Amino acid sequence: MLGIDIRQFELEKLFVPERAWENLPFVLQGVPFTLLVAILGMMLGMVIGFFLALARGSNSILLRGPARLYISFMRGTPILVYLFVLYFGLPVVGLTLPAVLAAVIGFGTNSAAYIAEINRASLNSVSEGQWESSRALGFSYWQALRRIIVPQAVRIAIPPLSNVFLDLLKATSLAAMISVPEILNKAQIVAGRTTDSMTMYILAALVYWPLTMVFAFLQDYMEKRYNKYL
Repeated sequence: MLGIDIRQFELEKLFVPERAWENLPFVLQGVPFTLLVAILGMMLGMVIGFFLALARGSNSILLRGPARLYISFMRGTPILVYLFVLYFGLPVVGLTLPAVLAAVIGFGTNSAAYIAEINRASLNSVSEGQWESSRALGFSYWQALRRIIVPQAVRIAIPPLSNVFLDLLKATSLAAMISVPEILNKAQIVAGRTTDSMTMYILAALVYWPLTMVFAFLQDYMEKRYNKYL
């Protein structure tokens, strides 16, 4: 009986629903910043990643070499270190970035390396016959890419790109380390004020969960929409 009481007491200390509910509105104030950093970071990563993929698959060593080096560096270094360099390091050389902008640039340029490899694989999955047919129709390289190759590659790229975005959405919690007022940052503020870290960290996790579910449903919708053309 005593053991049950002790476990119940420990569980109550682990998560206090009343405190979580009371501070939920304050933690939710971080949702717009979380979405802002994640969406803008993904958009930046998509743009950079597309051209990196083209350079990575180029026959020119002047394009392929730097692209491979960039991808290797970004995939081989922690994103948190990169955020620190952008936010705390650049002021040393006289360039100060707002925390949100530093986070967007950091996540965008880092995710571009993963997006580039996804794009490259997706573009390579389109048969060579599609390129030959495009040339036979008189299309230029960019016309063929835009009208024929990319639309076919998009269907293949959707699932892995969605996973990159979901990882990026959750990774925005690292932006709390450079004072971006996102979900985890708000939870840390309350945790410091109430000295109840576990309740607030669990609350932050419960806020991230439905956000990822919404975008997971969006991924399913996009997959079904593109697959119907098969």
